[in-house]
Amino acid sequence: MARYDSVLDMIGDTPMIDVSMLSPNPSVTLLAKMEGQNPAGSVKDRIALNMVLEAEADGTLTPGKTIIEPSSGNTGIALAMIAQMRGYPIKIVMPENVSIERRQLLEIFGAEIIMSPGAEGSNGAVKRAQALADEHPEWAFLYQYANEANPRAHYETTGPEILRDAPEITHFVAGLGTSGTLMGVGTYLKEHKPGVKIYAVEPPVGEQVEGLRNLDEGFIPPVYDKWGGPDLLDGKRIVRPKESILWTRRLAADCGIFAGISSGASLAGAVRVAEQIESGTIVFIVCDGGWKYLSTGAWTDDIDEVVSRAEKIIYF
Repeated sequence: MARYDSVLDMIGDTPMIDVSMLSPNPSVTLLAKMEGQNPAGSVKDRIALNMVLEAEADGTLTPGKTIIEPSSGNTGIALAMIAQMRGYPIKIVMPENVSIERRQLLEIFGAEIIMSPGAEGSNGAVKRAQALADEHPEWAFLYQYANEANPRAHYETTGPEILRDAPEITHFVAGLGTSGTLMGVGTYLKEHKPGVKIYAVEPPVGEQVEGLRNLDEGFIPPVYDKWGGPDLLDGKRIVRPKESILWTRRLAADCGIFAGISSGASLAGAVRVAEQIESGTIVFIVCDGGWKYLSTGAWTDDIDEVVSRAEKIIYF
């Protein structure tokens, strides 16, 4: 068993699990990259640590400086954990309709929570954080949507891990949120194995799979353009909220993987890809664990009630 000097040393090097029993094509292997195994519980641990380290290195973060960041949950939680350990006060702007577990985790890690209107979703939190950062230039606004430390974390860690553990990979599938995972992993894989296909998972225009976004809604993360998103992606798969929940339940029931619902969206996208290819190995991202969403009843309540509730509570 490994021994670490700090919990931060546990970020990354996450395992992959073969979930090919869920593949609709017996010639297609499905591999789940288990990012919920990170210490703060999500794929966002990687970018939070990298943003803080790069901000310290370039002088953006100095001892005692306040951090402000918009987040629907996972990035905020990871940043709050790291900020508390390194002595930075932190303010997280988040929609008022996130699950109670995410608010509680932020409070445990000492963050001040600033609410934005729930109806505005994550875009509203971004706008509120931008306005506060403009009002308070003395704060450090790391801004995951434009910060190149975000995709760089995945280029330097997640991508190499995937190619090391699944050198036979033919397709990579991940949700499109900040786009950092897709841009970083996709760039690394294309450089080192050019034949790999990169697919994004989006919700339909007008439907909410929070944590993911449809670029046609009007907000395009700056890192998506900076890292050549339109040229990097080989395609997109549209996944609706009900599909996301159904496949999240399948992960738990068939594979024993208790994951957050955006993971079900990524799996649904991977299944779509598997249906359309003759053979291959698809790696998809399991973004976080399901324990942050227990209060939503997403695994136990009637599926149509859960989908309806998703219009009011941010699950993803």
